[in-house]
Amino acid sequence: MSHQSAKVAELNDLLRTTFLTGKVVFAQGVRALPETVRDDVLSQVREFAAFTEDNDPYGEHDFGAIEHDDAGRVFWKIDYYDRDYLCHSPDPTDPKVTRRVLTIMLAEEY
Repeated sequence: MSHQSAKVAELNDLLRTTFLTGKVVFAQGVRALPETVRDDVLSQVREFAAFTEDNDPYGEHDFGAIEHDDAGRVFWKIDYYDRDYLCHSPDPTDPKVTRRVLTIMLAEEY
């Protein structure tokens, strides 16, 4: 893994595990889940650690999938925007110029 990928993974993990360093967006299907199910899904997203070369080929920890008994298959992904959320970040390793967005969705919403 490159130094750049490791830095991006560190910043992505920080957002995913704390929900504090960017925006978290729920797709409509996740918003419609009962609160207890949604809370459980969020916990699983925060605790996700099953990164492999197959599901994380660049080592950036920017996508994952979980299975939930009541919600089914749930995807999460992290995108990188400029400070104004208008276009792609010029440097995802630099928090001064990057805003991260974590989107959590049901698999059929992808």
